[in-house]
Amino acid sequence: MKCPICEKGILKKEIIKEYMFGFYLGEFPAEICSGCNESFTDSITTKEIEKIARKKGLWDLGATTKITKTGNSLAVRIPKKLADYLNLKDGKKAYLHPEKDKLIIESEP
Repeated sequence: MKCPICEKGILKKEIIKEYMFGFYLGEFPAEICSGCNESFTDSITTKEIEKIARKKGLWDLGATTKITKTGNSLAVRIPKKLADYLNLKDGKKAYLHPEKDKLIIESEP
């Protein structure tokens, strides 16, 4: 079967390691494109991945926020659900650094 993404590669059955937000969820059967390396899981496997992500508290943690100006700096609001998950509190220090085109915020213990 041809890949629906690149339309060039052939799909082959393999086992993939699945991660969400950098957290390991497990290994699952999938079809992998020989051209673009995109992976496809069936509906049963997708539901299992979702179930594990929910159990680990990772489901729905992604969020969109606005960057605002405060004085000469910029501020990013962190949604409560994400702040609670990461145990971020008002006044707690965090280390910021770039990683390619991402901003990484690391909470200090």
